Amino acid sequence: MAVDDVDGTLAAMGPRLRAAREHYGATLAGVSFATGISTSTLSRIETGRRKPTLEVLLHLSKEYGVSLDELAGTAPGTGAEPRATTPLSFGDGKAVLPLTRYVGGLHAHKHVLPALENPPARPRQVSHDGHEWLCVLYGRLWLALGGQDLVLTPGDVVEFDTRTPHGVANASPGGPVEYLIMFGPQGERPRPRIWSSRN
Repeated sequence: MAVDDVDGTLAAMGPRLRAAREHYGATLAGVSFATGISTSTLSRIETGRRKPTLEVLLHLSKEYGVSLDELAGTAPGTGAEPRATTPLSFGDGKAVLPLTRYVGGLHAHKHVLPALENPPARPRQVSHDGHEWLCVLYGRLWLALGGQDLVLTPGDVVEFDTRTPHGVANASPGGPVEYLIMFGPQGERPRPRIWSSRN
């Protein structure tokens, strides 16, 4: 693997680890307790301020039930997709595709939740430092945000402080749901600007 490929893989590792932890439904403190890795180390790795060691990755891979190849984005895939952007997949069919080479600040990724055979249970919630912007592309997404339950449809956009407990699920068994997430680990947030052209 070329140096650029290694750098790209390490840059994408932060959001992959965060996505795996959130899917697992764990807080940084909970993972720290289970693995013996300090919360500050876990936080720095997820935010790209520290590179994970092999020992740390082995612990996290075992804790989240995800292979090292999937955490690194190097699992064999189909087509000519760059290895650093191979989707991170989970046993329940959820896939996460990093859209940016994370080097700190805002980063984005696409999530796909599979179709369900039965009505979903209320999503389990997690909380952590940061700010999140979410946009539904396809399907119906159930967002449990604190004590609120929102069903979002294509084109709906929400943003929230991720210290508020939150979780998502496919809102209906009719088909998959796809959505984009932009996340700022230190409270960075998108700055909407509206441009108008005048004749």
